[in-house]
Amino acid sequence: MLEHSQMAVSAPSGAPQQWHDIDWCRVQRNVRAMQLRIAKACREGDWRRVKALQRMLTRSPSARYLAVRRVTENQGKRTAGVDRVLWDTPDAKWKAVDGMKRHGYKPRPLRRVFIPKSNGKERPLGIPTMADRAMQALHLLALAPIAETTGDPNSYGFRIERSTADAMGQLFVCLSKKLSAKWVLEADIKGCFDHINHDWLINNVPTDKVILRKWLKAGVIHKGQLQATDAGTPQGGIISPTLANMTLDGLETQLKQHLGVTKAKKLKINVVRYADDFVITSDSKEVLENEVRPWIEHFLAVRGLQLSPEKTHVIHIEKGFDFLGWNFRKYDGKLLIKPSKKNAKAFYRKVKEVISTNKAVSQEDLIHLLNPMLRGWALYHQPVVAKKAYSRMDFQIFQAIWRWARRRHSNKSLDWIRKKYFQTVDGRNWVFCTTLLTEAGDKRAIRLYTLEDTPIERHRKISGEYNPFDPEMEEMGEKLRMSRMFGKLKYRKQVSTLFQSQQGLCLLCKNPITRETGWHDHHIIYRSQGGGDSLNNRVLLHPICHQQLHARGLTVCKPAPDSGGSIKT
Repeated sequence: MLEHSQMAVSAPSGAPQQWHDIDWCRVQRNVRAMQLRIAKACREGDWRRVKALQRMLTRSPSARYLAVRRVTENQGKRTAGVDRVLWDTPDAKWKAVDGMKRHGYKPRPLRRVFIPKSNGKERPLGIPTMADRAMQALHLLALAPIAETTGDPNSYGFRIERSTADAMGQLFVCLSKKLSAKWVLEADIKGCFDHINHDWLINNVPTDKVILRKWLKAGVIHKGQLQATDAGTPQGGIISPTLANMTLDGLETQLKQHLGVTKAKKLKINVVRYADDFVITSDSKEVLENEVRPWIEHFLAVRGLQLSPEKTHVIHIEKGFDFLGWNFRKYDGKLLIKPSKKNAKAFYRKVKEVISTNKAVSQEDLIHLLNPMLRGWALYHQPVVAKKAYSRMDFQIFQAIWRWARRRHSNKSLDWIRKKYFQTVDGRNWVFCTTLLTEAGDKRAIRLYTLEDTPIERHRKISGEYNPFDPEMEEMGEKLRMSRMFGKLKYRKQVSTLFQSQQGLCLLCKNPITRETGWHDHHIIYRSQGGGDSLNNRVLLHPICHQQLHARGLTVCKPAPDSGGSIKT
């Protein structure tokens, strides 16, 4: 078990001179302090002060450092825009910081790409250049405190520490009791991201209007042709999810004001939204059809949006409805939430495609390809009634793998194939498993993840009032972050032990390790120099801190038990 310890690192005098000189602890502290002030001014309704603080933040070096760090560490860091430029070296990142100036800034057009959807159609994405992504990340730092402060209580998409499981938990609260609402308006917005009215965004989103207008009007390049963007905020931009969220904010609060708070409570009106997907509950079908739906259509029309007539309908809870990959339905008065058939079919298609396109790979490689997919799907459905779905999916995958194995050895007997690819593990027969020899000469079994072994665990829903930029909720936020990181790491016990022993902090910069920042499992004494894999020789660092540690020649050392937590460098 690691001990929490302090690290004495002499910071360079004055301002940093290169990328690896940046003191990330100070940078995070400076930006966080300014964001808290923005949120406080927003709660007080002092919009003039909000604007001044936003201007200060977007012009600060600390915010520019964080913006560049975000776009060079996220999943899209290897995806270039129309200029084909990537910031993949410390020098490129450092020069990028100097180039982030408002004066003379002109965004490049977006690069259009398409990704497949579960229904067979394609979803258009607009990929900005690295420079435009960094500018969006910079202004998002100033916009996020406002979005979190003014957001609807039960909006759960693209918000800090909120997830689909929280939306599911809120619906369970609204529908599970005997006297809960019986009718549900299942709504679908037609092409939300592509049709948001630009004038509405510019007039209502509290950010730099000039910069926002330039982003919205940047255009898209598709097949070598420049196409104008007259509406919408293209999916693919860092700031786009927040802009879409702010466009739909008010759907819950304004609807209840329109109906009257007392009447809304009596009618059991509840709105649960995840990004552009939302459902509204009520005890009256007529109210949903004749009052709520027309009001929503008007609310959306002002923003350039409309409901999809084919996918929007009112349904009784006993017939059930699908939302976020789950089916919500009451059976004899008891609400059961299960993986939806559509979600299960889409997942099986993905698994089957991986198996069918890897006919010649080794058994070990196929297991390594499938296990992350299986574990991810199982953990997504872990909070709901999923045991039957797990069992059914396990059987379907077994059949697909059995066909894969038989195809490879068409001239062998079935018993020979079974013995080659399947073993008995922990009393269970027909486990897709292989045994490998490690470098130390030990045998190690690698087996396909079994969905049915996933325990069902109830999700603890986040409070709808939680605001990560409210100092009074700091303790709640820390507990949330730690508990959700433990949930992410529970199948990686050694990493979880390191995370807990470091109190969830990076040992270099002392800032929290989160799902967004990621982490690097660092060996204090390198394995090439004889260091082992024991926990005493490992610490968790942010990826950027790990790079900084190597670039500056620092060494993290484990303190002696009676040394008081000192660190040698």
